[in-house]
Amino acid sequence: RQMTELIETIVCHRDPERYALLHELVSRYLRGERRILEDAADPLVHRLGLLAHAIRRDVHKMHAFVRFRRVETGRGESYVAWFEPDNFILRVAAPFFVARFPSQLWSIVTPDGSLHWDGVHLLEGPGGRREDVPAADAFEDGWRRYYESTFNPARLNPVMMRREMPTRYWSNLPEAAAIAGLIRTAPSRVSGMIEREAAMAEKRNPEKAVAAMAAQEPKTLGELNAIIAGAEPMVSGGTRAVLGEGPVGASLAFVGEQPGDQEDIEGRPFVGPAGRLLDRALNEAGIDRRAAYLTNAVKHFKFEPRGKRRIHQKPTAGEVRRYRWWLMKEIELVHPGIVVALGGTAALALSGKAISVTASRGPTVFEGRSGFVTVHPSYLLRLPDEVAKREAYASFVADLRRAAALARAA
Repeated sequence: RQMTELIETIVCHRDPERYALLHELVSRYLRGERRILEDAADPLVHRLGLLAHAIRRDVHKMHAFVRFRRVETGRGESYVAWFEPDNFILRVAAPFFVARFPSQLWSIVTPDGSLHWDGVHLLEGPGGRREDVPAADAFEDGWRRYYESTFNPARLNPVMMRREMPTRYWSNLPEAAAIAGLIRTAPSRVSGMIEREAAMAEKRNPEKAVAAMAAQEPKTLGELNAIIAGAEPMVSGGTRAVLGEGPVGASLAFVGEQPGDQEDIEGRPFVGPAGRLLDRALNEAGIDRRAAYLTNAVKHFKFEPRGKRRIHQKPTAGEVRRYRWWLMKEIELVHPGIVVALGGTAALALSGKAISVTASRGPTVFEGRSGFVTVHPSYLLRLPDEVAKREAYASFVADLRRAAALARAA
């Protein structure tokens, strides 16, 4: 499986030697080097690893930097985007956009090919030109103002900014027009922030902030996500909100504790070590991750900086309570068949009270909604004994199968 996945990834690269490299890899495997991929120092494995990393990074950039423009068509409102990936990643990146925008009509045009979603089917078409896509729309002024309002001048790091948002993408990003001015005025804005902070007589009240957000009464998941994305973190170290992922009306919704370091970097839930373990368990349980909804009880990564590392910190019961309105509104709008609490923090958030995972493991009810309690995949990673790990993993997969069966019955 590992070799198959590597091949599927590397054929997306533009390197003209990719097929020759893969042919050598398979030939060596068939000649008896069954553990070749475990030798990271092997020159061939090292080079293939670099190619695979480039593809993953290119897909991540496409997910992050595609910007849709609104157009009117014979079928009504539609959205079109232009993007220039480094490699042949259009098909690989497509499921993300289908899951993120299932109810909208949209197209993504690249020099190599195009994708067209009609709300039911994903169609592929020929490549196009930048001129085929509108250069701007009325929404972009609002998006630019939102970007300016969320820009934190105290955390300005131009080198890191160019690394995470390479200048080659700026021509397609409406917010890029504001970057030069934001960098130029950052020092004076920091001074103003310090003065205002010193003048504040009252300590910030998180409960009032949550009440103000709830008063906005979001009617759709998109409206709720906009509120979450624009909110200040209510945990120490939090940088940006990591939104839920998956289709509205999913039969299964999985709720974890909080994003981790990798989730915070990529802006997606369950993409770190625990997420990869969850993916494997879902696959063995016969559950398609793309058809499920995944989110967290706490929307920001709580961590403590230690040198260059960011060490995970468990959220307190009070912090979970502050995020609870977001989670319950999110579940209400997604309306899944079964809500699966992955670990004690998720169970606390969904039920409003402390729950023992060991005692409550299995089917349950969360405030009138069908639920299921099981362990968090990170618990399996922490087990020191290999035998215990295998047994706990098998039990976890069995729990996922039971939850899926309950969802089908519901």
